[in-house]
Amino acid sequence: MTSTRVRIATISATAALALALGACSSTSGSSDGSSTESASASATAESSAASGEFKTTNLKATDVKVENIGKNMTVTFPVPSEASELSTEDITVGKGKDVTATDDVTVNYYLASALTGQKMEASFDTQPFSSNLQGLIPAWQQGIPGMKAGGERILVVPEALAYPGEGTLVFVVQLISIDS
Repeated sequence: MTSTRVRIATISATAALALALGACSSTSGSSDGSSTESASASATAESSAASGEFKTTNLKATDVKVENIGKNMTVTFPVPSEASELSTEDITVGKGKDVTATDDVTVNYYLASALTGQKMEASFDTQPFSSNLQGLIPAWQQGIPGMKAGGERILVVPEALAYPGEGTLVFVVQLISIDS
C-alpha cells in the first residue's frame, strides 16, 4: 500500500500538473439552463476561476451527480466551484455496523478538483486503499464515520479539511470493509 505521505505528494503533483496543463472538458446542459462539466473527462478551470468567479461558491454533495460507480464512473458537478464546509450525501447505504472514527477501513475512492473538474486519482483504477481513519485527512475523519460496509458516499471537502493549496475536492467513497 502507498503511504499517506506519498499519496498526498502524488495528489499535489497531479493537481499542479492538471492546473498547469489544462485540457478540454465535457459539458452538458441541464434542465435549468446551467451547465455542468464531467469530472470523468479532463477539464480546465474556466477564465472565471482565474478572476475569482465561481459557478458555485458553496458546492454541496447534493450538487454532485454520480453514475456507474466503479472504474468507468461519471461524476458531474458545476465547475469551477468551491465549498466552505464539509458536505456528505449517501449514494448507497451499506449494511452492518457503522464505521467509527478509530476504525481501519478498506475503500475505493474517486477524487476530483472542484476548481477544474479534473479527476486527480481513483483507487477504482488500481486497487482498494486501506488505512486507519485517524491517519487520514480531517474530511475523511469527519465524513466517513457512520458509513456501513457496501455504502457509497459523496464528500465535498473544503481546502481547510484536506490538502493546502488544492482547493475544494470532491470524493466518491465506496466502503468495502471495516477492518477493526
